[in-house]
Amino acid sequence: MEDQSMIDRINQLTHQEQDLFAKEAHGKATKADREELRKIGVMLDQCWDLLHQRRARRSAGMDPDEATVRDEKTVEGYVD
Repeated sequence: MEDQSMIDRINQLTHQEQDLFAKEAHGKATKADREELRKIGVMLDQCWDLLHQRRARRSAGMDPDEATVRDEKTVEGYVD
């Protein structure tokens, strides 16, 4: 996957997330909407992580295509 494809996917997920946030803000979100929002959050974290891995590998002279999607527990466990 090319970086631009990853950026396009991030943008798509962000738009979906914004739509669900708007639904929640207006009190119209269902339990399924909230679960979808959680899943989108995880997918966004995975996409950003993969993009960062690809860029780091490229900067280190390594093959960015060898970067892999990390599991939910890993990407949701990062701390600042």
